[in-house]
Amino acid sequence: MRHITNEDITNLSISPTQCVEWVKEAFCMKYNAQLPPKISLHPQGNDFFNTMPCLLPASYDRFGVKIVSRIAGNKPSLHSDLLLYKASTGELLSFMDADWITQMRTGAVAALAIHTLQSSTASTYAFVGLGSTAIATMQCLLAILPTDKPITCKLLRYKQQAEQFAQLFAEHTNLDFIVVDDHEDLVRDSDVIVSAVTEMPSLFCENNDLYKEGVLLVPIHTRGFQNCDLFFDRIIADDKAHVSGFKYFNQFKSFNELSEVLLNRIPARLSDNERIIAYNIGLGLHDIYFAHHIYERLTR
Repeated sequence: MRHITNEDITNLSISPTQCVEWVKEAFCMKYNAQLPPKISLHPQGNDFFNTMPCLLPASYDRFGVKIVSRIAGNKPSLHSDLLLYKASTGELLSFMDADWITQMRTGAVAALAIHTLQSSTASTYAFVGLGSTAIATMQCLLAILPTDKPITCKLLRYKQQAEQFAQLFAEHTNLDFIVVDDHEDLVRDSDVIVSAVTEMPSLFCENNDLYKEGVLLVPIHTRGFQNCDLFFDRIIADDKAHVSGFKYFNQFKSFNELSEVLLNRIPARLSDNERIIAYNIGLGLHDIYFAHHIYERLTR
């Protein structure tokens, strides 16, 4: 059994482009994998432990389980560990630090959802919650969007995060950063809205009229947009079981899984006027698929 650290993984220099390719490949094999819903336990308050098992299709001979925790006061608040097994024998192949995997597969999924579901005229991208997940999302998005596409990035001001985020991507001359001071200004006229805020005690923006036609909403941590569940035209999620317990699930106007879009079973959009929510709660499938490739690279 090999212990694989975050340092081991980062030293592989896996590109954002590769991360997006891996999450897309995993989505396309979803219906051939065994993927039960994650189990979420809450020791106190909003703290949690999520257990995420997955058995990859037989040709990979891999089973794995990731445990991700969020404990208030920890820095960082999110932490992940992963066990990877040889499925045919039950042999434990590796214990992995999975913080890098969680961060990059989350960013890659968000970027893939944006690339797949955004309107054809999208050019203004709004971000709230500008920590490591938003950074990974932007890295992956820039890796798959045309390098000469003019993009306006609206950032919600919080401490010095917006300025630091803009500086981090300053080398991309096609990006124009705008810092706004309130939620309504962030939502207004945005084509894509990405929220990576881990806690949202109330609705992010109660004025439904500010969500323009054609907008794509990507609430990475799902919180704060329940009002949008009731009037957006389509909801597309990574897995039905992850959202079937949502308060307004039975009132969604339309629901599909992202894998169905990527497998060309349904269209990404019916028109550029559709308002779409992409709920990607996080699949153990992606974690174990990443872990499989990382293990293979480190042991070949």
